[in-house]
Amino acid sequence: MKSYKVKDIPQELIEASELIAEEKLKKAEPILRNYLKKNPLDINAMKLLADIGIKFRAYKDAGYLLTRALDLAPDYDQARLSYANLLYKRQLPFEALKNIEILLENDKDNAQYLTLKAVNLALANQHHEALKIFEIIIKDKSISNNQLYLSYGHTLRAVGRIDEAIESYRNAITSKIGYGEAYWSLANLKTYQFTDTDISDIHILLKNKETKIDDYYNLLFALGKAQEDRKNYKHAIAAYTKGNSVKSKQVPWDAKNFSKECNDLISFFTKDFFEEFKNVGNKNSDPIFVVGLPRSGSTLVEQILSSHSLIEGTTELQNIIALSRKIANKKNSQSKSEYPFALKNITRDELNKMGEAYIQNTLDQRVTDKPYFIDKMPNNFIHIGLIHMILPNAKIIDTRRNPMDCCFSCYKQLFGSGQGFTYSQNRIANYYIDYFRIMKHWNKVLPGKVHRVVYENMVEDTESEIRALIDFCNLKFEDACLNFHSNKRTVRTPSSEQVRQPIYKKAIGPWKNFEEWLKPMQETLEIEKIEI
Repeated sequence: MKSYKVKDIPQELIEASELIAEEKLKKAEPILRNYLKKNPLDINAMKLLADIGIKFRAYKDAGYLLTRALDLAPDYDQARLSYANLLYKRQLPFEALKNIEILLENDKDNAQYLTLKAVNLALANQHHEALKIFEIIIKDKSISNNQLYLSYGHTLRAVGRIDEAIESYRNAITSKIGYGEAYWSLANLKTYQFTDTDISDIHILLKNKETKIDDYYNLLFALGKAQEDRKNYKHAIAAYTKGNSVKSKQVPWDAKNFSKECNDLISFFTKDFFEEFKNVGNKNSDPIFVVGLPRSGSTLVEQILSSHSLIEGTTELQNIIALSRKIANKKNSQSKSEYPFALKNITRDELNKMGEAYIQNTLDQRVTDKPYFIDKMPNNFIHIGLIHMILPNAKIIDTRRNPMDCCFSCYKQLFGSGQGFTYSQNRIANYYIDYFRIMKHWNKVLPGKVHRVVYENMVEDTESEIRALIDFCNLKFEDACLNFHSNKRTVRTPSSEQVRQPIYKKAIGPWKNFEEWLKPMQETLEIEKIEI
């Protein structure tokens, strides 16, 4: 382990730090890797390389470096801060909070630590506690910080304090860093109307050669929404298309690999397999899984269900995806996945323990004493076989929407993380086809396991659909489910403001305004007959 006086800092670390400050991460990375080969106990180099790993989403490697650095130097606060930030990005708020509390023991008024604590509390569904901290930092400390105002705005939005959220986002815009995300956050409210001045300012920023790439695509998606609201569809699709083109380069997606993954699941999870593994798993019936594509009406279904006195809404939980990755046992991106094939060799006792672990690991997200809770991770649709094996009594609800409306809605949505399949017309259409194929398979091999809610049917005959939904959950109907828009719970998805309104029809058919520019999407979807 080494520590340095300023004059003794190795030239390699100085050079790497300067490159990192200039955002030249790919040049800094090999310098640090070579340096660490010769100096494997240098905690400063470990921290710098881990920070690059976090930027590149190489979270496993970054986690190894930071835990190693903290093993060597438990009081290395900057490494612990990076580690807490990594845990936040991995959506592990409770682990992050443990590390933040260690930092705060030595510096209880540090605004950076307090801000990270607040965003993790919000991620942990403790929004009101998060707001208390945000308000202390903003009002008592008078700190002007772009990311602080963005995070504060996101939390205000989640609890329905929209006017204050707009004010916070506008405060964030005044910063020279991250203003693109602030504009997109306004657009992502879905109810905010951009002014002429807003649109003019966005155009100026898009033409500015100093605008960073992250700001650039955020601005494009915001401009698309602003122009669509004004029915300037040609300008809107131009902005959406450019935004997707730029973003797609940052979020790669392998459509063939995903199709193969679906094929493997379809060939593995047969009727005979489920017959062989009958009566396995944990018998707990608390979870209600809501699956499907993003923007398919899943937040509406969650809002309806969580309006029932016995059901708690949580969030898009990572647990099932994390379990599938653990079973996959991939050492790196090139190694072969063992999922789902390894399930053949897992004992009945292990399957029971997996189900029990899911229940225990999701307790932190449950803030009420209601007996049932919702896991609204949409991508869990490919893991229905796994869910059935470890939690056979869990309810599963598939939310579905007109394919073109759903795919176009995804295409014009800038997601916070992941969802790389949405950033081109062909990507999202092919993904929908794979989703459609595998849902047909689950319905064939596990008949009656999944209840389908079609968005258009919910709009046309709301009460009947809600009654059928509640009946599927084996619960008594409550009028509160019809008045879901009055539910004051926190909502963190892009549909947060839409589900606080009575049900409406304007979300049916908006893709038709863009039909002449959506031929690639439409033609791909027509390869296979898609049924709602």
